[in-house]
Amino acid sequence: MKEFMKKASAVLKTIFGYGIMICLFGGGLTFFGYVAAMIIGGNTAAAICEFIYKSFVPVLVYATTILVLLGLVAMYLNGEMALTAQKNKKAN
Repeated sequence: MKEFMKKASAVLKTIFGYGIMICLFGGGLTFFGYVAAMIIGGNTAAAICEFIYKSFVPVLVYATTILVLLGLVAMYLNGEMALTAQKNKKAN
């Protein structure tokens, strides 16, 4: 069972890594979209900003949320306790 959990964790971590990389790239593209809209100006700029804000950003937010959940599941399958407080061992 532990072997399966390690393999599943490795697959989920790979999906998480590539997915977050794509989401970060998409976030960078939004920056360039806003810069292009600022340069263009007028109604076209408003349409570009509206498209980015209403169509593109929500997809990035949902994708990132799902990928973070996959990352947490991968960490727990691997035996790592991500969101727990641990007591530090003090040297006497």
